[in-house]
This record gives sequence, C-alpha cells and structure tokens, in this order.
Amino acid sequence: MYTFVFLWTPALSPNNEEIPHGFVFATFMLASMLGSSLAARLMARSSLRVEKYMQIVFLVSAASLLLPITTSVLVTPSKVKEEGLSLTCSIQLLGFCVFEACIGIFSASIMKMRSQYIPEEARSTIMNFFRVPLNLFVCIVLYNVDALPITIMFEGEELSPMKEPDSEVDPLTL
Repeated sequence: MYTFVFLWTPALSPNNEEIPHGFVFATFMLASMLGSSLAARLMARSSLRVEKYMQIVFLVSAASLLLPITTSVLVTPSKVKEEGLSLTCSIQLLGFCVFEACIGIFSASIMKMRSQYIPEEARSTIMNFFRVPLNLFVCIVLYNVDALPITIMFEGEELSPMKEPDSEVDPLTL
C-alpha cells in the first residue's frame, strides 16, 4: 500500500498521457471511505468474525492488482492521444479503486484486531517495531524506482532482464 501511494501516477500513464490527478485522487479517497463504511457494517454483525472476512479482503485486493496485468496483456494501448481517460487507464483505475476500498476495510478492521490480540500497555511499542522494517522497505523501493521499470511493479509487461540503470542513479543493493 505504501509504495502504491507513490507509484499509481506512472502506472496510470505509462506513455505520459494526461490524467486528471485531482479526480483520480478524489476517487481513491471515496473508495477508501466506502471501504471503511463497509467495514463498520461488517464489524457490527456479531456472527461475522473479522478474521474470516479479512481473508476475502486480501484475495480481492490481490485480484484487483492483477487487473493491470490482464489489461496490459488483453488491451492494446492506443497510439493516439485521447481526451480524458483511455480504456486501459479506466480499467486500471477501476482495479486501483477496488484496492483502495480493500485498504479502507483493512484499516478499520485491523484496529479491531489489534485491540483484541495486542495488550494495550504494549500496543504502541509492538506496532512501532513493525513500522521500522516497513518504512525501510518503502525507502529502498522508492530509492530503486529507476532501476525497476514501472511495468514490472504494476503491470508485469516486461519480464525480460531489467534495463541498465542510469549512471547518475546509484540504487541501494542489499
């Protein structure tokens, strides 16, 4: 999710098409809010455990990020600059909105699970221990974004060896 925040723009415009960033971002926020609202309704049901529906949420979010891969294989991109969103961009935007809705469900639901499983007196310490490697991972991915083409990160188009990195960019290696 954290790398998605930085990489959705180049994923939606691989050929430098003009995309309405304000509209797309507002749509993402709406999808996330709808996901949070759906999570509140799901958590209100006493018969439904959070752990059960979160398995479905993880599967749906994985499937929604497969949509750009299938789009790049099945839909040939147009060489003509279109006004508005292209068909490929619209399909990818739909997949990304479903992913954002899953993030909304996840955010609300994980708070309930934390309160159930992590003792309150140790919760902040435990959660901060998990944030350190997460933030380190995000920094490494963003530092190496030029070494790994965006098509591999979201679309999986280029499965051939990676392009040579620019001489100016010295990516971190682990």
